[in-house]
Amino acid sequence: MVITDAALLKGRDPAGVCLAAVRGGATMVQVRWKDAAPRDLLALTEALVRALPVPVIVNDRADVALAAGAAGAHLGQDDLPPAAIRPLLPPGFLLGTSVGTPAEAGRALDWPVDYWSVGPCFATLNKPDAGPALGASGFSAVRRLAPAGLPVIGIGGITEENAAAILAAGADGVAVIGAVLGARDPESAARGLTRALRARSSL
Repeated sequence: MVITDAALLKGRDPAGVCLAAVRGGATMVQVRWKDAAPRDLLALTEALVRALPVPVIVNDRADVALAAGAAGAHLGQDDLPPAAIRPLLPPGFLLGTSVGTPAEAGRALDWPVDYWSVGPCFATLNKPDAGPALGASGFSAVRRLAPAGLPVIGIGGITEENAAAILAAGADGVAVIGAVLGARDPESAARGLTRALRARSSL
C-alpha cells in the first residue's frame, strides 16, 4: 500500500506518482491529506479512483471515500468507531484500522474491520504523532493478537532494506510513504520493495 503525502509529493501530480507506484507493484493506494478541505480531499480521491487500476481508500474520512466511489477507508483509534459506521456502508466497502500497542489491539479485537495496520515498525518522520518504533519483534508481538485470519500490514519506516524483516515477523504486506513518494523514481522504488517482499515470500 502506498500512502499519499502532500509534502513528499512536492507539487508533482498525485495521480501520476501513484500510477508509477502501481506500475512498480503497489496493489493499493491510501489517500492521506490531513489538513485538506473536504472538497479538495474529495477531488483528489476522485482523480485517483479514475486513474488507478487498484483499490483506493481514504484515511479518516469514510464519507469522502463513499462520495468519491473509493474502495474503503482507514480509521485511526480516535476516529469514528468502525462498529458505528459499518451498518451504513455498502457491501464490500473496506475498513482498516491502526494498531500500535497491545492495549490498542485489545480494543480493536472485535471491531468489524478488514485489516489491521500495525506500527510504527521503524522510526519515521512522516507521521509526527506515531508512537515508539516496534521493531520486528514488537510488530510480531502485536500481530499475534489479531483475530485469526485477519490480514495485518506493517507501517512506519518501511524500506526496501527492512521490508523483508517485517514480512518475516508475520506481516501480510506493508504500507509505505517516504520509501516511494520520497524517491526520485517512484516506479523503481516500488519495484524494489516488491522484489524484496516477493523474495521473502518465496523462502
